[in-house]
Amino acid sequence: MIHRSGFVALVGRPNVGKSTLLNSLLGEKVAIVSDKPQTTRNRIRAILTRDEAQVIFIDTPGVHKPKHKLGSAMVEASIRTFNQVDILCFIVEANRAPGPGDRYLTALFQRLKNPVFLVLNKIDLCPPHILKAHSAIYRELYSFASSFQLSARQGLNLKPLIHTIIESLPEGPRYYPDDMITDQPERFIAAEIIREKIIGLTREEIP
Repeated sequence: MIHRSGFVALVGRPNVGKSTLLNSLLGEKVAIVSDKPQTTRNRIRAILTRDEAQVIFIDTPGVHKPKHKLGSAMVEASIRTFNQVDILCFIVEANRAPGPGDRYLTALFQRLKNPVFLVLNKIDLCPPHILKAHSAIYRELYSFASSFQLSARQGLNLKPLIHTIIESLPEGPRYYPDDMITDQPERFIAAEIIREKIIGLTREEIP
């Protein structure tokens, strides 16, 4: 049996549901979730292992035009990631038309050779005619390798995305043990979950 493996970056503007999607794909809490932008500050590697494949997802900080040094550093880290992975999943909000941040990212994609998948998230919040219209606009901005419509929060339509990712990866070895779901230590995950709770209560960023 062919075994496939590789790295997949979850890319998008802040607050489009990248961390929620990552948690849903793995069925485990590996990334904190908040409606406060830039909650994800570290590149978290999450590992999905199946008999036929191992997918290493990288949850990148939300990318936008930087307004300060920390923002610039986070954007540069994300761009470096773009060139180091096998596939990029561009996460957008299905219920919103492409904004300046989305257009900024699709312009960056023009310089890449990696396949980019369009993932329209939050379809549970979007009427079908709006979903169709927004999907068409995104496809005009960039020639995506594949397109998916799902709800990360509700776990809708995740299987087609996982299947296509696995089929698109090259043959390769297992990079991590079968029972490993993230390269972050348990202590880090525990600290991040605590930070998530505090952010939710205080609405402020915790160092």
